[in-house]
Formats: sequence, C-alpha cells, structure tokens
Amino acid sequence: MIQPETKYTKVDDSWIAYQVVGDGPIDVCFVGGFTSNIETIWDWPSFARIFERIASWSRLILFDPRGSGVSDPLPYDREPTWENLTQDLRSVLDAAGSRRAAILGQVDGALAAILFAATYPDRSSALVLWNGYARSTTAPDYPIGWAPEMQDSLFDVYDKIWGRIDMVSLVDPSRAEDAGYVRAMARYMRTSSSPGRALATMRYYQFVDARSTLPSVRVPTLVLASHNLFIGIEAGKYIAAHIPGARFVEVASKDLTLAAMPIEIVDEIEEFVTGSRRTVAADRVLATVLFTDIVGSTEKAANLGDRRWKELLASHDRTLRDEVQRQNGRLVNTIGDGMLATFDGPGRAIRCAHALGRALETLDIRIRAGLHTGEIELREGDDIGGIAVHIASRVMHEAGPGEVICSRTVKDLVAGSEFAFDDRGVCTLKGVPDQWQLYAVRQA
Repeated sequence: MIQPETKYTKVDDSWIAYQVVGDGPIDVCFVGGFTSNIETIWDWPSFARIFERIASWSRLILFDPRGSGVSDPLPYDREPTWENLTQDLRSVLDAAGSRRAAILGQVDGALAAILFAATYPDRSSALVLWNGYARSTTAPDYPIGWAPEMQDSLFDVYDKIWGRIDMVSLVDPSRAEDAGYVRAMARYMRTSSSPGRALATMRYYQFVDARSTLPSVRVPTLVLASHNLFIGIEAGKYIAAHIPGARFVEVASKDLTLAAMPIEIVDEIEEFVTGSRRTVAADRVLATVLFTDIVGSTEKAANLGDRRWKELLASHDRTLRDEVQRQNGRLVNTIGDGMLATFDGPGRAIRCAHALGRALETLDIRIRAGLHTGEIELREGDDIGGIAVHIASRVMHEAGPGEVICSRTVKDLVAGSEFAFDDRGVCTLKGVPDQWQLYAVRQA
C-alpha cells in the first residue's frame, strides 16, 4: 500500500501538511474538509484504493486543512473557516508546484472547492463535487436542508458518537457489517479531529451559505450525489442546477463518503476530468488466500471478561498486521477473532501462518489456519470474493488447534520448498463442489 511522504508549507502562522502522489499529466487536488488526516487515510484500505486509482492517471495532491490531521492545531476559540480552507488549498497548490488542478471536494470540503473554483478559475481545470452542499440548513427559499432544531439534535448525537463505530454505521450504512472498514474509518475520524473540534467546526458550517457563489463557477463541473442521510440528493441537484453547464450524476447508494462508493465512481471522475476512461485492469487475479481464527475464543472471552478480552484481541490484531506485512501480504480484513489475508505466493502465506502461530502462542492464543491458492475477485473497496475465498475458509474449518491446513493446489505450488506435508485425506467442504485433498503443513 502507498505511504507517500508528507511535506509542510506555511500559511499565515500555521503549518499545513500535504502529499503528492503519482506523476500523471493532470493535477487533482482532493479537499476532504475538516475530517482529514493524510497519514492515516492510507491505512483505510477503501479510501487508499480510490486514491491509488486516481493517482494512476494524475498527480494527486492531498492536504490537511489547519486544525485537522497532522497540520497545526487551532485554539478552540478559532474556527477553521471556509476561507481558511480555501487559502490552505491555494497555498498547497503553490507548494506542490501546481499551476492548474481539477478540484475534488467531498461533503464540507465541497464548499471550499466551490469558492476556489469561482475565485481562481485560472487555477481550476475542473470542479468535481462529491455529496457537496451549498447550504446545510433550511431557509424560506431553500427548503431542502436541515431545520435548525433538527440540526441541533444531530449535533448532540455527533457529540456522543464522534469517532466511534456507531457513527460509521450512520455515515456509511452499507459498510456497517464490514468490521475492517468500520474500524479504519472510526480511527480516521479520531485522528482527523477531536470530538470538541469536530462539533465546533460542524456548528460553524451550519451557517455557511455558498448559494450566491454557484453562478460564478465557470469551470467544467461534475456533481455526484448519493441518497445519504446527512446531505441528501436534492442538495446535489441544487448545486448542479445553479452552476452553469454542470453535469449531475445520481449514485444509487445511502453512503456519505467517497470511500464507500463503487470504484466505478472514480472511472466517472476520470472520464470527466481527462475526457476518456482507460481500460480497467483485470478484476480477477491469482492469489493465495489465508484464513485464521482463534481456537476456543468463546470460552477464553468468558474466562477473561470483556476488558481483558478486548485488550487481548487488540494485541492479536497488531500481531496479524505485523506478520502479514513482513511477508508482503495484504490484510483484507480482521473478522472478529480471525483474519483474511492474501499473498502473491503460497510460500509467503505458509510462512506467515506459522509465524502467526508462534507469535500468538506467546500471548496464550492458539489459532488454526487454512490456505488455498486460486483466482479471486477484486471487489469494491479493498474487498475480495470468489470461490477461492470460500474454499480457504472451509479449509480452515478442517484445521485443529495450532494446525495449518492447505489444499493440494498449495502443496503442488511449493513442491521442493522447505515445507513438509502430512496427508489429511479427501474431504467434502461445505458449500464447495467436488472432493478436496487436504494437507497439514509443517516446516521440515
């Protein structure tokens, strides 16, 4: 996964953090608003995949506005205003050596993107807005926002659940059951802004009204909007109707963030910004899939109690991440008391499984592991699917405590290596056709 270098530029008395990824012919600057941390966003696989796709055809510029992420903090009596964010955007483009860029604004970041495009049309090659709004509250001539009293109630909810999984479920409901996504997004929120700062900034944006600016936007504009709980599809339609020549695209989703959207949305953005879409890379690849889980997890959780069990799981998850990274694998997600990871070779996957077993035993955790090599489907976000994933999962269920079990496919691919195989016979895997020859793997 990409981990770009973070640089700083000074705006007034504040240091603003920014990154540049890719070397394409077109500059794209992402304006995420006050919820921003350019360091931890790359640890969020769904967003990282979208940024990697954008950077494959552009020079992508990211930054943390003052008061958020790894940029300088602000005192609580100073709000990171709409104008501040626009100024930060301009200064970052200068520091990155960008004379002209397509501005991609998400949610509240869309306000600064609109103002920048209207104020600096010579610096804006295009404007792309994702779930943006021109005004968040209702008015006599604007009935599509939140009523002030309803918005106050929403802020009370925010104050209690900022940075928690409860909030992620509200923001991106389609991903509520995706444990890896929820944890990554909740962490991203917490590292972007404290609850107090987040609430203060949201209250500030409650009073921002960009409607009068919309007719002044003269650059090519694409407005993308989903049926989410917070902004609503009508806010996007309003923007598109009031920016001359703007194109509106309705997205069949209830999710708010760009990270939760199908990767095809990036294709839509690419086509708009560049005038064409590239041939999309194959969405099926050969990989070795590794599943693990903790043996006797229910009993161990009951014996330890909630607090100690959560601490143990946190140590377990850190060990998983470290060992997968050491073997150049990709941790797709952690699943309760287990994990799903992929590797570009079965040898790496086997070594990872054994290393995990040894490392976790020091924590008094015993795991079982299952491996299979086959074609997987690369799905939206960082998810994977396909029959190979199901097979690996079923193979794991045939393993006993401390065992690493693999399919014959894995054994055949690592013939002559440092591994030894004990024949476990032919078995039927639940929900998977045919009979499968399985082996217990050990290091010779």
